[in-house]
Amino acid sequence: MSNDKIKLLVSPRSKVEAEECIKAEVDIIDIKNPVEGSLGANFPWIIKEILEIVPKNIPVSATIGDLPDLPGTASLAALGVATCGVSYIKAGIKGPKNIEDAINLMKKISKAVKSYNKNIKVVAAAYADYKRFGTINPLLITEVAQKAECDVAMIDTGIKDGKGLFNFLNTDDLKKLINDGHEKNLEVALAGSLKEKDIVVLKDLAPDIIGVRGAACEGYDRLNGSIKSSRIKVLKELLV
Repeated sequence: MSNDKIKLLVSPRSKVEAEECIKAEVDIIDIKNPVEGSLGANFPWIIKEILEIVPKNIPVSATIGDLPDLPGTASLAALGVATCGVSYIKAGIKGPKNIEDAINLMKKISKAVKSYNKNIKVVAAAYADYKRFGTINPLLITEVAQKAECDVAMIDTGIKDGKGLFNFLNTDDLKKLINDGHEKNLEVALAGSLKEKDIVVLKDLAPDIIGVRGAACEGYDRLNGSIKSSRIKVLKELLV
């Protein structure tokens, strides 16, 4: 499921930041709450507030957290976001310690979402720094996503301390993952404290989606900085 154009996903936490994303014409707006973690979930009222201002031609995604191995809790969270009207729902597989539990967690999320609206895309996200984050090997994510009937396989980083995607995975691993995802009819998304130089490398690897927050913020500060359209435009130019 490869696309010619790599989509730039940017993760605002507020209406003000979403306005900057709209101004810069990002490909996907991904609502999150960085205070609650790598894939921290935001509040339903903020998701709705952002959805009200986003043009129909820009898909909106929302995260539901770095999830514990609690499929019931996770499926309820996923359904809650689905009712808000988003196009993508992104779930971080933190709690499961093996592939069977990861598939089970994502399968329940996918069932909750697809039974409500089969057109919403479910994103299964693993973590490049899995050893220190205590979760599954991220190179299993395409198998997890396929078996759980998700639409997108994603890799991010769990601990945001300046170390990024390429501190934990090399280009050969990522290329193999992208190819495997496409063979499984999945979209592949890559993120993880990316800088400009990383985006240049990722452009050659050609995932479907590249995700950023810190790189779009003042001073690369995902927590205390704010997303600026000027920063997003710099990143977009690297993908042209």
